[in-house]
Amino acid sequence: MARILVIEDENDLRELLEYNLKGAGYEVFAASDAAAGFALAQEHRPDLVLLDIMLPDASGLDVCRMLRSNPATRDAQVMMVTAKGEEIDRVVGFELGADDYVVKPFSTRELLLRVQAVLRRRSAAATAGPTGDSEGQIRFGCLLIDRNAHRAWVDNAEVQLTALEFKLLGTLYDRRDRVQTRGALLEDVWGASADMATRTVDTHVKRLREKLGAAGDYIETVRGVGYRFIGRPNEEPSS
Repeated sequence: MARILVIEDENDLRELLEYNLKGAGYEVFAASDAAAGFALAQEHRPDLVLLDIMLPDASGLDVCRMLRSNPATRDAQVMMVTAKGEEIDRVVGFELGADDYVVKPFSTRELLLRVQAVLRRRSAAATAGPTGDSEGQIRFGCLLIDRNAHRAWVDNAEVQLTALEFKLLGTLYDRRDRVQTRGALLEDVWGASADMATRTVDTHVKRLREKLGAAGDYIETVRGVGYRFIGRPNEEPSS
């Protein structure tokens, strides 16, 4: 039974989410503020956190950052559930490691379906292994990508990537040897308009390279344009 933590300060909405999630067969914990929510996350290690941004004692963005930086909670899926629906809000949420973003008001049925989808990805990631020869797996030099499980390994050591980082890696790999502008990556990976601040892309590429270690050199910087994944792993990469 999957464990879900709801951090929401609106009593009616929190109770509605608890009721429907329990009815769908999940084990549910709930908190009305950031401090209590983070404490419950550390205690119960939920599979998924439904997180409001506007909490009375702290921003949900800060909570997301804390969840991602804590060893006990960093593997939990995070779904932002908030009234802040502007494009910049979604981008910031994904930058901090959110796996999905739902804007209020929302359909309960849609929310439950998205919860199922997020948990399905987590379940696939938990059961897959780095065999390198199953459907959906790609080996490129020291890098192994498993698309079905949303996992990646470098030299057989798993790399912990957020959903957005994994999508960025997959997009760059699929378009290897072709330069991707920052604007194109914003549109295709983030679903954001190309005229938004491109520092979002630079920040994520830098973080992705650091996590990939030796395989990070497969991603080249094309100065003044964007980024490119090299075409063959035996090439001498440059950054």
